[in-house]
Amino acid sequence: MSNTTPTSSATLSGPALGLLWFGAAVSLAEIMTGTLLAPLGFADGVKAILLGHMIGGVLFWLAGYIGAKTGKSAMETVKRSFGQRGSTLFSLANVVQLVGWTAIMVFSGAAAANFLVPQVGNAGWSLVIGALIALWIALDLKNMSRLQSVTAALLFLLTILLSVVVFQAEAAQLPAAAQQTMSFGMAVELAVAMPLSWLPLVSDYTRSARHAGRDTTWATLAYFIGSSWMFIIGLGAALFAGTGDVAAIMAKAGLGVAAILVVVFSTVTTTFLDAASAGISAASLNPKLPERAAGIAAVVLGTALALWAPVNSFESFLFLIGSVFAPMIAIMVADYFVLKQDASAQLVSWPNLALWLAGFGLYRYSMSWDLPVGNTLPVMLIVASVACLCGVVGRKRAARAVTA
Repeated sequence: MSNTTPTSSATLSGPALGLLWFGAAVSLAEIMTGTLLAPLGFADGVKAILLGHMIGGVLFWLAGYIGAKTGKSAMETVKRSFGQRGSTLFSLANVVQLVGWTAIMVFSGAAAANFLVPQVGNAGWSLVIGALIALWIALDLKNMSRLQSVTAALLFLLTILLSVVVFQAEAAQLPAAAQQTMSFGMAVELAVAMPLSWLPLVSDYTRSARHAGRDTTWATLAYFIGSSWMFIIGLGAALFAGTGDVAAIMAKAGLGVAAILVVVFSTVTTTFLDAASAGISAASLNPKLPERAAGIAAVVLGTALALWAPVNSFESFLFLIGSVFAPMIAIMVADYFVLKQDASAQLVSWPNLALWLAGFGLYRYSMSWDLPVGNTLPVMLIVASVACLCGVVGRKRAARAVTA
């Protein structure tokens, strides 16, 4: 997973936004998440992927449209519902998730590299990749965007090759069904969680859109197609290879040393962006923090997590992302599209913050539900409905106080 933030003065066309978000979707992280759905089998797994991405795509569009319409960055749009200080909580949560993604990507890149040179070991490769990412941040390479485009293109070609290998009927023989150890609803949630993880970032891109509705739609459809494809590749590859380990899948597919090198190199260049953004967000919380130093600190922390935390099993991390950001966007949608209210002049919108906390608790509790549409959609509908109700009641009370 990676992100860059265009300058607010620049404008991006719909096709440009589409290419940007398609490139963001072509990621090892998306393939890894798709492998988690293998217990459902191929047919049900694809259904869960598409349904989850439809739900997540709607949320992606709503969040992106707010940024495109207001011309504000993601965290600036959060202030509209939670106030100047109230948005700090979500900036902190964004730092946490970016550090988490850094850890996941360092771990997965090290696992792939270990297939190439096993003598170094996973821990050794984690340190090497972490050091390279820190070097990228320290040098502040000016050609990083161009280098990122090249590696994304190489990874894209690799996924095409992997698709051919995995989905050739005579070679893959993918089972339509499997011994299900995962419910359909949980699989939908995993598919929803990936678009949800972009909600704190999407407006950083769409705020530069030339036409809010049309260009946000370009971005959403491109991400939907790209991410769904990556998930399906991961699902099919896991069934084909009998493992969710991406490096093992590529090794079994016979893709060779070149493929492993592309994955390792793309891990460094894309994770650089995650760690750098974590540093930027951390510096926004405390202006005294130098962005570059904070980014390197994020790399160190992410590498440490890759060494000692069980990041190869990151379902819980994805669900945590959903529980934080799903209630947040539900409240933002209610405020912007229904109530037409803006709390950015306040320090903290305590009613919305309390409602978010209740939504967070409801999401965690709802994980025990087994619904075919997952739990994000029901929780968001409940939170948004309560937000609208509270807003209407609050306005009536304010009107009565004025006339009294």
